[in-house]
Formats: sequence, structure tokens, C-alpha cells
Amino acid sequence: MNIVVVGAHPDDSEVFAGGVCVKWARLGHRVLMVSLTNGDVGHHEMAGGPLAKRRADEARLSAERAGVRGLVLDYHDGELEPTLALRKRVVEILRECEADIVLTHRPNDYHPDHRYTSVVVQDAAFMVTVPHFCPSVPALRKNPVFLYLMDSFRKPAPFHPDIAVDITGAMDTKWSMLDAMESQMYEWLPWLEGTLHTVPSGAAARRSWLERMWAPFFEEPARQGRVALEKWYGKAAAAKVRFAELFEICEYGHQPSDEEIRRLFPFFPEPGARKPRRKG
Repeated sequence: MNIVVVGAHPDDSEVFAGGVCVKWARLGHRVLMVSLTNGDVGHHEMAGGPLAKRRADEARLSAERAGVRGLVLDYHDGELEPTLALRKRVVEILRECEADIVLTHRPNDYHPDHRYTSVVVQDAAFMVTVPHFCPSVPALRKNPVFLYLMDSFRKPAPFHPDIAVDITGAMDTKWSMLDAMESQMYEWLPWLEGTLHTVPSGAAARRSWLERMWAPFFEEPARQGRVALEKWYGKAAAAKVRFAELFEICEYGHQPSDEEIRRLFPFFPEPGARKPRRKG
């Protein structure tokens, strides 16, 4: 399969879908993690070209650690707009990848770049199938399944977890992916949170700090998505899940049945495999 995650910044795809991307990649599926902006203002000390280069290098290393591909577009951080030109670029990317699954932000989000990333992907959701729109790249004959990344925003509508994936077994790689994004995980985000003074200097100590500080954030989806986890894994297995990633089916694009979702997320157990057959 071909999976494309479209985030606003280098680290969005990794934070909200890094685990499931690792799981897909381990099974041999092709994953592309896209950042529509270059992240060139997301820091308290650096900015501009030097920061953009650093963010791109970090995203490249993170993708290598996950066994996926990465792509960072050169739109300025904080200035993204859902223009026709950007819509065409996204359509071209999805067509070139022959995308089966596309993941992106929801349109109600705190960051304007996140909101407009969502809008431009939604605008591309039908146009990827229109042959005379961006005719230089052949149109897709089947519309992909479009999914929203998890979030905690409630207005005008809360996130609804249609799909929940146990990523506990992929967390070591996900931690490694985030560890590669030093400017974000050890500098900019701690500075925003007022915890920069707590970040250790040594590599091993920093990695331990990262896991300790972020574990509650990544454990919360397993609680929030308990009902969905039980649907896809069964009640007993769902109770053992520590880390999960959640996804909502977008109303645009192909609408998958439960059977199709199991094919698209081939890590779920077969329904009949959850309970042993009764004898007699």
C-alpha cells in the first residue's frame, strides 16, 4: 500500500502518526511523511534559512530511523495559506505516490498552519480523481481513504476515534524518531512549556527525559480511544494497550467498510481470532 501523511510542520506527522507509520513500514508498505512548511520560525533563538535546513535534516534522519520517506516543502512556517498553487502541489504528491491512505490534521485546530493544511488536503480529496486538473500527473482511478490525525479540540465538533491502533510495540522506534528532532523536542517545545532548564545535556539522558516527559501525552489516546481499541482488538487485548494512535474517517474521499479498514490496517487481529472456540 501507499500511505501519505500530510502535516503542517516537520514533527507533526511523527508525533501524531509516527507509530502507525512504523508498523506499516515494517510490513513493507510505502510511507511518505510530508511537511507543507519548512518550520523556519519554530524556535526561540534560530529562524530563517539556517533553521529550515536544520529542521529538514532532522526530518530526514527521523524518516530514516522509521524506514519511511520524508518530504519537506519550502513554504514559510506560520504563513501557510490554502492557495490554488498549494492544492495542485498536494494533488501531484498524492497522485505521484498513488496514495491509498492519506492522513492529515482536522480543520479545527489551534495553529493556522494545521488548519490550512487540513483545508488544502480536503480541497485535494476529490480533485486527485479529476483527469484534467493537473493533467501532467495521471489522475487516481480510486479515491484514497482520508483520515484525520488525533487531537483534543472540541469545538465546533470533537475528534471521534473511528480507528485506534496499538503502537506499544513501535514506541521504541517512535521515540527514536522524535529524538532525531532535536530543535523541537529538546529546545523549542521545552522553551514554550517553560521546562527548557530541565533538559539534560547528554544524549542518553535526553532520550530518557524525552520518554519521561512525553509518556503521559502518548498514553492518553489509549484511554480516550478505549471503545475503538475494544472494537478492533477485543476487550481483553485493549485493556493491555499502553500507547495508541487514533484516527477519524474524513467524509471526503473513499468511505471504507470495517472489512476494508482491516485490510488497510493489517495489524488488527481477525475478529474470530480474539476468542478461542468452545469445545463440544
